[in-house]
Amino acid sequence: MSEGLVHLLQLLVSGVVTGGIYALVAMGFVVVYKATRVINFATGEFMMLGAFFAWTAMSAVQAPFVVALLVAVAASALLGMATERLVLRPLLGQRTISVIMVTIGLAAIFKGLAQIAWSGDYRSYPAIFPRAPIELGPILLPSRQFYPFLIAVGAIALVGLGFRFTRTGVAMRATADDQMAAFGMGIDIRRIFSLSWSLAAMTAAVAGIVVGIIGGISPQLGAIGLRTFPVVILGGLDSIGGALVGGVIIGVLENLAGGYVDPLLDGASLKEVVPFVVLVFTLMVRPYGLFGTREVERL
Repeated sequence: MSEGLVHLLQLLVSGVVTGGIYALVAMGFVVVYKATRVINFATGEFMMLGAFFAWTAMSAVQAPFVVALLVAVAASALLGMATERLVLRPLLGQRTISVIMVTIGLAAIFKGLAQIAWSGDYRSYPAIFPRAPIELGPILLPSRQFYPFLIAVGAIALVGLGFRFTRTGVAMRATADDQMAAFGMGIDIRRIFSLSWSLAAMTAAVAGIVVGIIGGISPQLGAIGLRTFPVVILGGLDSIGGALVGGVIIGVLENLAGGYVDPLLDGASLKEVVPFVVLVFTLMVRPYGLFGTREVERL
């Protein structure tokens, strides 16, 4: 196999791995929007807090990784539920833009609280996975990317199956399709909203842990939430499958740009710009995304 082909395959596989992680982050946006029609711009900060919850459990009390993961998910679920109940529920019936602005304010508050609690320093997780790289034929993947990718895919599958086959998932989908009809069928809309925020926070926590394992954590970790927003738009704001497809597309395009174009730009980085080029193009051509419903409005 030629060196050029191996390089291309390496970029493609690495892009799929990166895209799977992007997709998990995007799920935090999709879950809330799917049930409530609200874009949660605090998703990145929910990620960051979940990552710190797990890091604290592992570092402070020496909890095993699985236990720390469960602790972080449980704490994030309570945080998401409390956020919906105390901050967002009083805004029911208000204009969507008002709720979106509140989520932006929440992001700033969560970031400030994290800096107070954990300082602004970068932290690394203790060793969790074997250090040996994963060999896929001629392709090598760092273990700190491969194993988090498996966690991300597993989490996406669980959320997707939950939406498809559980009673709560069916209620969430019914609420997303028509809130008044769902209410008429006896579905407690307020309970569904609360569960949606709780599930989104849990998903974001797993995403934060996955990202933290790869690159460390700090209160700035939440910035990846906005970086992932093009994935959400490309796949469709209300599509779980779209988040996965959009994540893979963005991840592959980023890697190809970084591998072939960036070396020719004398220090410039097209890789950082590619997601937002895709965002603008998607909004111009197909504003509801690849798999989103056509009723999705432009913002």
